[in-house]
Amino acid sequence: MAAYKQDTEYMAHVGHLIASTKVQKLSEITHHYHSTRLEHSINVSYTSYKLAKKLGWDAKSTARGGLLHDLFFYDWRDTKFSKSHAWIHPRIAKRNAQKITDLNKIEEDIIVKHMFGATIAPPRYKEAWIVTCVDKYWAVREATLPLQHKWKNRKILRARTS
Repeated sequence: MAAYKQDTEYMAHVGHLIASTKVQKLSEITHHYHSTRLEHSINVSYTSYKLAKKLGWDAKSTARGGLLHDLFFYDWRDTKFSKSHAWIHPRIAKRNAQKITDLNKIEEDIIVKHMFGATIAPPRYKEAWIVTCVDKYWAVREATLPLQHKWKNRKILRARTS
């Protein structure tokens, strides 16, 4: 079972959101080629939550904002969205998130500013910085999954033949 499901505090913060119909719909959408948008959102949320908790920051808002940061339902690879996607999808995600839960200022900042680097406005809260950085980490990790498996298998094969 996934580690996040065993974390009772984390699940108390976001379990009801993960179970919601809108968030579950993300499981049907490919995100970074080798993950679904739901897998990506949970990866970002749980990793960010653990970092915020370790630092003594607002772990609950970090978990919630991280989970909802990509709550949009179109394929961002579609050419009509590709040029404006980095700027538009955080605002769509915020609007969609507000339909399923109340957001505090930190959660709003996390969702709207998580694309900093591709957009101009930097995050205002330290928790939003965590999600911004963790989002980039997971995007690269998920997009390179086949390469990771290839490298891992190569190491295993070398160990067996040595």
